[in-house]
Amino acid sequence: MTVTTAKWSLDDYHRMIEVGLIYGRQVELLNGEIVEMPPEGPEHAQLSTDAADYLRSLLGEKALIRDAKPITIPETNSEPEPDLAIVQPLRQLYRTRHPYPGNVFWVIEYANTSLSKDLDTKRKAYAGAGIKEYWVVDFKNRLVKVFRNPVDGNYAEETTLTSGEIIPIAFEEIKVSVKRLFN
Repeated sequence: MTVTTAKWSLDDYHRMIEVGLIYGRQVELLNGEIVEMPPEGPEHAQLSTDAADYLRSLLGEKALIRDAKPITIPETNSEPEPDLAIVQPLRQLYRTRHPYPGNVFWVIEYANTSLSKDLDTKRKAYAGAGIKEYWVVDFKNRLVKVFRNPVDGNYAEETTLTSGEIIPIAFEEIKVSVKRLFN
């Protein structure tokens, strides 16, 4: 017997949200599948909040930092909710739709229990969408994986850092302290 998984479109997913079908559930749409997100523990929640504040202080009005808000990837029927999405500051536009990949400078996921999903499914989703840069902050092991240069649905470059600074591709004048992503 062959098992076939039903795939959902972005329109289907948005209708489910509108009618309250998935109200109160922590889910996101990845490659047409509705995936449950594990609950955020206190450390995860506070680290990502502190990182958002830190990035806002570095970037000012150059970018908008969206905390745990969806980005829409129409090509793959995906609407992930990265912990942090650093996007073009188009506030009026985002009242009518979520940022698309072309609006995204980079995304950051804080990982503990979600590490395997963040390093596999989400990495491929972001690379496939052409998002130029993706960081996974593994706070359990106190390291940051920086993925860059999306090619054929994956990232061609991967760097692992435990200290030092990261210079985002979109903002060469900014230096992000790896340590500050954990403090």
